[in-house]
Amino acid sequence: MAGGNMLVVAGTLTVAPAERAAFIEQRADLMRRARSEPGCLAYAISADPIDPDTIRLFECWASQADLDAHVAALRAARAQPQPEPALAPLTTSIRVYPIADEGPRPL
Repeated sequence: MAGGNMLVVAGTLTVAPAERAAFIEQRADLMRRARSEPGCLAYAISADPIDPDTIRLFECWASQADLDAHVAALRAARAQPQPEPALAPLTTSIRVYPIADEGPRPL
């Protein structure tokens, strides 16, 4: 996708270690839905293998329009009544990185 406008979304969320597994499980359907959305190239919410209170977020979107549609869908879903309250992160740090050029690179 040389010269494309792909976006990587990456971040960390912290939760109480005892709530980490439940936090991720509550988002399993979100991950499944996001992965089926147009332009979603990758979407994962996962436990950090070293820090027991840290969750990693990684998303890759083909375009800004695809990411915008995803965010709009998230906001609409949050506005609907939920069967049970979702666990909230204690802290959140998420960044969006535009990728001007991508492809295999030697490490």
